[in-house]
Amino acid sequence: MLARSYLRASTDEQDATRAHAQVETFAAEHGLNIVGTYVENESGAKLARPELFRLISDSRPGDVLLIEQVDRLSRLTDGDWRKLRAALDATQIRVVALDLPTSWMMAGAADDFTARMFAAVNAMMLDMLAAVARKDYDDRRRRQAQGQAKAKAEGKYKGRPEDAARNAGIAAMLKGGASYSEVQAAFGCSRATVAKIAKRIGDRLPVAA
Repeated sequence: MLARSYLRASTDEQDATRAHAQVETFAAEHGLNIVGTYVENESGAKLARPELFRLISDSRPGDVLLIEQVDRLSRLTDGDWRKLRAALDATQIRVVALDLPTSWMMAGAADDFTARMFAAVNAMMLDMLAAVARKDYDDRRRRQAQGQAKAKAEGKYKGRPEDAARNAGIAAMLKGGASYSEVQAAFGCSRATVAKIAKRIGDRLPVAA
């Protein structure tokens, strides 16, 4: 059975490929042939994730979308989760998560009745864990905001330190005529970071593909 693995981290500072070996081992143990690995550093609370939707576009009915944990796929609001689920269902992709044992059954062959039963159970579990992941995201954001508000009130909040050396390098590449994609490849940063530095230095380079 063909599978495509999706590896995601929320920020540039996190290693999105951290679980790569674990996912590869799982695939080998369950007879899955990984034909593509899609990696991106984007928040799971965002529906707009280019690599995830490229994976969906590349997939065929019956293919497996393999993830380490359900929260790698979604920390979305209910409305956005429904949109993502609709895209997955339309392509008839089977979602298999290492942290969701009920999904492991989706990695094997089964008769029509059994397959439909497995799919129904797995869909329910996915919905539940997606809701839990979103709640965890909202709770952490609320606690973070409360902590920042308290620190600001006490005059202790300084914000996140800037990576001055990296940003200077990005600025130098942009001034030298490098494209956004070239800068991203060189520094492993997001497109938003490149755009922010470009705006800061007054760069008006066209956004390269």
